[in-house]
Amino acid sequence: MKIRNIQDEDFLRISTNLNTWWGGRNMVDMLPKLFIHHFKNTSFIIEENGETLGFVIGFVSPSNPEQAYIHFVGVNPKARKKNIGRTLYEHFFHAVKEKGCTEVSSVTSPVNATSINFHTKMGFTMKDGDMVVDGIPIHQNYDGIGQDRVVFGKSLEAWSDTHFKN
Repeated sequence: MKIRNIQDEDFLRISTNLNTWWGGRNMVDMLPKLFIHHFKNTSFIIEENGETLGFVIGFVSPSNPEQAYIHFVGVNPKARKKNIGRTLYEHFFHAVKEKGCTEVSSVTSPVNATSINFHTKMGFTMKDGDMVVDGIPIHQNYDGIGQDRVVFGKSLEAWSDTHFKN
């Protein structure tokens, strides 16, 4: 397995797999090429034998340089349960901590129980929302009308990257 910074030429390979990786959900519009092009320094891909196992797209906030944001993460269904997501997040944490970030945030859809569980296991906390459904705080219309989200935050101040392997 090899982890490296994402590059422009990775875009087509990633975008052609998105809907399949998400079980047919339309996800392609969530990841335009501009995210890959502009955030290469903090976005990563894991490959093995030429096959993409996963990727993370994230960046340091231009408005709040102590905060980083994970915009998109994907794990190849063939590679699930192999800590690919954890490896990508920890690689991202390390990279943005070196840039002075003390907090990472992310959002997911309230229907994505897998993502909610993953973020919780990674030490993220759910931010208070406009309402609570089944114990999950929901931010109504966060990404537009009818686009509710769960908002996560994680402090990097207590996160130790001593286990990080380059």
